Amino acid sequence: MSDDFRPTADLDALRLRADLLRRLRQFFDGRGFLEVETPLLSADTVVDRHLDPIAVNLPSGHGQPPRRLFLQTSPEFAMKRLLAAGAGPIYQVTRAFRLGEQGPLHNPEFTMVEWYRPGDGPDCYPDEGMQLTSDLCETLLGRGPAERISYGEAFERYVGIDPHMATTDAIVAKVRSLEIAYPESLSPEDRDGWLDLLLVDRVQPHLGVERPALLYDYPASQAALAQIRPDDPPVAERFELYVAGIELANGYHELLDPAELLRRNAQANLQRQADGKPVLPEQSRLIAAMESGLPPSVGVALGFDRLVMLAAGATCLSRVMPFPLDRA
Repeated sequence: MSDDFRPTADLDALRLRADLLRRLRQFFDGRGFLEVETPLLSADTVVDRHLDPIAVNLPSGHGQPPRRLFLQTSPEFAMKRLLAAGAGPIYQVTRAFRLGEQGPLHNPEFTMVEWYRPGDGPDCYPDEGMQLTSDLCETLLGRGPAERISYGEAFERYVGIDPHMATTDAIVAKVRSLEIAYPESLSPEDRDGWLDLLLVDRVQPHLGVERPALLYDYPASQAALAQIRPDDPPVAERFELYVAGIELANGYHELLDPAELLRRNAQANLQRQADGKPVLPEQSRLIAAMESGLPPSVGVALGFDRLVMLAAGATCLSRVMPFPLDRA
């Protein structure tokens, strides 16, 4: 008789998971955050070159065509609508879905923790948002406070180039000189693609080894929904948390300009088309929320399964989630 009905995680791992979830809620509740819930299915979705949502065609009835909805890659849009409605500091523990993401550190369905704190504006970035992220990590993993290292400093230390000022040709040459494998489909003009190769292969393994690390001030071209600070050169006010070389969280000083969001959505869809991917809706209720007034804030999304994996000393997510995709 087949035993594939059994969970891939043992009960000790599931007890640890439950304990971490309880402590996480205590952390946010004790700091005045409101726990919220937002829809998993929505007509809106994050428009990103690399994030592929799972589309669902919901029958409308009365002879109408089906309504296309998306399982959310992140609760970001709906949570920001709550911010615009005056919700104040909020957090959410939710399921998220991303098509095509499966492996030791990925599952198409996973648990995400996302939080936003109004008031963490330009005078507070990156300090307060990064400090809260460090405090949460220290509370749950006990590996000490996170060190901070800028994206530029990390590349100069571990790769030997300035990622903001180097030409794209120089970045491509560096990848080739280091004999890093790259897909033939990667365009010589895709600067961010080549930077990502260097980040994953040469920078990331060094981050968070002795203690957690916060990598901040990404290239402006990698802003996603973060604001861009007009330095020379400009940088995206974005940070990521790494522990033992694994990315745990991604944070933004949140974009407030709806016109800029529409511009970025259009640009991301052009990239998706070039990659052979379907375009995603550029208009959303988030645009209306931003037009009504979105308060300055820092928002962070954290992969809870990865956090549990690190706490358990495991090397793959299947050891800390009961039913990954092949057992679902």
